Amino acid sequence: MTCAPTCAKGDGARVRGDGYLLAFDFGLQHIGVAVGQTITGTANPLLTLPARNGTPDWGECESLVAQWQPVLLLIGLPLNMDDSESDMSRSARRFARALGRTTGVDIVMVDERLTTFAAKGIVAQTTTHDSHGIAAQLIAETWLNQRR
Repeated sequence: MTCAPTCAKGDGARVRGDGYLLAFDFGLQHIGVAVGQTITGTANPLLTLPARNGTPDWGECESLVAQWQPVLLLIGLPLNMDDSESDMSRSARRFARALGRTTGVDIVMVDERLTTFAAKGIVAQTTTHDSHGIAAQLIAETWLNQRR
């Protein structure tokens, strides 16, 4: 059952069972994806999907869901520092609604303030170049840590 995107700050929504989750760092040109595990509370960057004006290849999204069978999809919500929403947050919400309709998996919005900044710092210290995937990993870790 698909629900409307909820949980603007990732407030620890309940998951029906343990298993994998997929986290998405929404962007207009790139959408980072990470896979998390509710049992271990860990997450890893998976890949970066190309996007055109925030629209990915929905078939790729469906393939990821079919492969990982996630119990939940997490979407980063880029709020301003004063908690207000921007054009990008509204676009992320539209992406979340479309992803929920396309995949049939429940969606939770997670406050992602400063994850892109943190991801770029991590990339600068490692051999990886996928800041989008790392940002998605940070979104998943934020939500997983709030569950503890």
